[in-house]
Amino acid sequence: MEKPQNPPQQQMQIELGEKEAEGLYSNVVFIAHSASEVILDFARALPGLPRAKVYARVILTPQHAKSLLLALEQNLKTYEGQFGPIKIPGETRNKELGFKA
Repeated sequence: MEKPQNPPQQQMQIELGEKEAEGLYSNVVFIAHSASEVILDFARALPGLPRAKVYARVILTPQHAKSLLLALEQNLKTYEGQFGPIKIPGETRNKELGFKA
């Protein structure tokens, strides 16, 4: 039985405006969802302040959110392959500190 061929992917032209090319810094993301959408609010919080300001909101379908998750996972694996493991503050991998009972 022959395996069905996927049609060739079409190249997409991407337009990146000057303002968007500067990027946006975010150190906090708030995630909410409904049955039909996933909402990502990218915010910036300052140490010691009890509030954060949202600078961008991205609304995705659940299917696009899942695709984003998979693409991010693949890109982070590639990043760690090049630069080493990403350490997350507060994450404890070995609570025994090398000692065993």
